[in-house]
Amino acid sequence: MRIEHLRHLLLLFGSMLIGMVLLACGGGGGSPGITGAVPPPASTGSLAVSASGLPAGVNPALRVTGPNNYLYDLTQSQTLGNLTPGSYNVSASPVTSGGVTYQPSPASQAATVSAGATAAATGTYGSGAPTLATTLVVAGLDSPTWLTAAPGERRLFVTERPGRVRIVDNGSMRDQPYLDIGARVSTEGEGGLLSLAFDPQFGGNGYFYVYYTDLQRNIVVERFSAGATATAANPTSGLVILRIPHPTYQNHFGGQLAFGPDGYLYLGTGDGGGDGDPQGNARNLASLLGKLLRIDVAGATTAQPYTIPAGNPYRDVAGRRPEIWASGLRNPWRFSFDAGQLYLTDVGQDQREEINIVGTGQASLDYGWNVMEGTLCYGAATCARAGLTLPVFEYEHGANDVNGCAITGGFVYRGRALPELAGRYLYSDFCGGYLKSFLATGIATGNGIVEQRDWKIGDIGGVVSFGQDAEGELYLLTTSGAIHKIGRGAPQ
Repeated sequence: MRIEHLRHLLLLFGSMLIGMVLLACGGGGGSPGITGAVPPPASTGSLAVSASGLPAGVNPALRVTGPNNYLYDLTQSQTLGNLTPGSYNVSASPVTSGGVTYQPSPASQAATVSAGATAAATGTYGSGAPTLATTLVVAGLDSPTWLTAAPGERRLFVTERPGRVRIVDNGSMRDQPYLDIGARVSTEGEGGLLSLAFDPQFGGNGYFYVYYTDLQRNIVVERFSAGATATAANPTSGLVILRIPHPTYQNHFGGQLAFGPDGYLYLGTGDGGGDGDPQGNARNLASLLGKLLRIDVAGATTAQPYTIPAGNPYRDVAGRRPEIWASGLRNPWRFSFDAGQLYLTDVGQDQREEINIVGTGQASLDYGWNVMEGTLCYGAATCARAGLTLPVFEYEHGANDVNGCAITGGFVYRGRALPELAGRYLYSDFCGGYLKSFLATGIATGNGIVEQRDWKIGDIGGVVSFGQDAEGELYLLTTSGAIHKIGRGAPQ
C-alpha cells in the first residue's frame, strides 16, 4: 500500500509539472525565447566607465556618485545599468604599484545619464608628478566668506557677508537662502556674516552657530536650529550665545568659530582694529578682543548661554576673562584643527604673515601681538620675547606685496581624492591668490616645516577663505563670488 501510494504521488507531481511548463509556453504554441541581453527599461539609463594606462594586473580606483545618494566603487572598467536619469560624477583616485604612483586624468568628471541610453566616462592613468587644479563649482555669490558641511551631508553651506547662508547642492545653488539674518548684520568695514559651524550633534539637536557683526558693530555668536524641512533653518530660533563690544574701528573682527576635538566651541576674535592695536586689547586678559576663546555651549539656555570648560586657564583667576584660551592675536581670520594640533593663522600689520601650530591642549599661550609681528619686533629694534609663542612659519609681504598682504589660513588635507596630499597644510593669501602647502613634522621637537610647494593653479582672484566638505575635500572662495574645488591637475 505504501509503494502504490508513493507511485500515485509521483504521477500526480509529474502531471502538475508538465502543466506548468505548457502554461509558461503559452499552451504549447511555441516561443522564440530571449536570445540576447535584456535592454534597459526605457525609464532608466546606463553609464559605461572605463580607465586605461595602468600596467597589467593593476586595477583603477573609481567612484561613481549620483542622484538619490547613489554611490558605487569600481576596480575595473564596467557598465552600470538601471540608473536613474540625471547627473553623475566619476572620480578616480591615484593607484600605487611597484613603488610608482599612477595619477588619473581627469580626476573627476561629470556624465549625464538619459533614459534608454548609455553615457560614457573615460579616464587615463599616468605616472607623472602630481599637480593640482581648481574646478569652478558655482559663481554669483554675494561676497562669500565661509563654506562648510553638516556632519555626514554632501550639501555645502556657504555664508555671504550681507547675512545669508546659501545651500550648494550637486553644483547648483538654491535660490532660497537656508537662513537670512541680513536685517541684523552690518557689513561696515570688514564686518558681516563671517562663518558658520554645525554642532557635532547636529543630526540629533539641529543646532548650528554663526559669527557676525551686528548693527552696533559688536561681534555676535548666535545659535539657530534647523527648520521643518532640510532646505530652510528656523529663522525665529536664534539664541545669542555671546556678544563682544567692538566700538571704535571697522576692522579686525576676527571671523571664525569652530568646534574643537574636545567638543567645545572656539572663537578667533580680532584686536578691535586700528594700526598697532592702539587700545592694547590683544594682550589684555580682561578683554575678549585679540584672543582665541573656548566655551561650552552644550547646555545653552537663555539664562546661561554658555559655561566655562574646566581646563580654561583663567577660569578662576580674578580680573581675567575665563573664556580666554590664548591671547596676543591681531586678526586670526582662520584656524583649523588636525590630529591633535591647532593651525592658527594671524594676519600681519605691514611686513609679515604667520602660521602658528601648537598642540590642542596648550592653553594660556601668548602669540605676541603687538610686541611681535611674526618673529620681528613690532615698531622697535629690540623687544622682550620671553614667554611669547612665535610662529613656526611666516613669510614677508615683499616689495609691492609680491608675496601677499593678508594670509588666508586653510586646512590639513584629509580627503580621499588626493591621498599623496594627506597631512599637508594648504593656505593662500588675499592679495596673492595662490595655493601653497607644506608638511609640518615634529613641531614639538623643533623639526619644523618641509615640502613647501606652490601649486601654480593660475589666477582665480583674491582668496577670501577655504572651505571643507564632509569628505575632507577643500574649496577656495574668491572675491569674485565664486567657489572653486581643489582637485587633481593633468599629469606632468
